[in-house]
Amino acid sequence: MTVKVLSANRLSDGVSVWLAADGHWASSIRGALLARHPEAVAALEAAGQQASRFDEVVDINLIEVEERGNELFPVRLRERIRLSGPTITPVVRLHSVAG
Repeated sequence: MTVKVLSANRLSDGVSVWLAADGHWASSIRGALLARHPEAVAALEAAGQQASRFDEVVDINLIEVEERGNELFPVRLRERIRLSGPTITPVVRLHSVAG
């Protein structure tokens, strides 16, 4: 059975986050608040809109996940990639200062 969770990016650092059952944005999908029926989906959408108004998160999306035992697996590849973190290693360049 597929259910929906609310995904976003934290505004302060861009990290992927999920709305947890306690109402906070968590950096792990474990413990995400699950929407199993239309009323719950509407409540998640409202929570996302409120968080956006308060500049907590950006790029808010309701995503479908499958429950497999105690784990949640995003249905779409994009969301599975976001769950795993960046696909590239950031390059840090040091600039020398000529004296």
